[in-house]
Amino acid sequence: MDVKKAIEKRRSIRRFKNKPVSDRLIREVIDAARLAPSGHNLQSWNFVIVKDKRMKTNFKENNVFVQREMCDAPVIIVCCADKRACSKHSIKKHEESMSLINLSLASAFLALRATELGLGTCFVAWADKEKIKKFLAIPDEIIVPYVIVMGYPDENPKPRPRKKLDKVIHKQYW
Repeated sequence: MDVKKAIEKRRSIRRFKNKPVSDRLIREVIDAARLAPSGHNLQSWNFVIVKDKRMKTNFKENNVFVQREMCDAPVIIVCCADKRACSKHSIKKHEESMSLINLSLASAFLALRATELGLGTCFVAWADKEKIKKFLAIPDEIIVPYVIVMGYPDENPKPRPRKKLDKVIHKQYW
């Protein structure tokens, strides 16, 4: 599958088959994230992989996600932006936004690689990030803006409407 096909095929998947995702495939998608570009090549992202049923039950019992069924995904990838990486450079006053931009690029690569491998993903921001950080012992300096749930899709949603190309190009200078 080429990149354009993966972009066209990717959907937000919220229902997954009760089928485990191998560690090899998890490493594949994280490796794709690792190869993403980042400002000053800081690579200021980290990912915490949650497959443990007890931890997912803990998340569910403590209402970590607004959509509680997210705890049922085979894999929960906690996406972390490490603003400390940006603090070491001249971009200190933009450390949080630069870290979030870097993480977003890496996460997009991750989602596209997952699609290529036949996995479904969904970005989940409606979550109690402080509880996630507490349960997983993530340091205060790390930002957790969202998680990505992942597994084998048990649904096939239709494409969501997108704006026409001429509505997203503001001005043309070519």
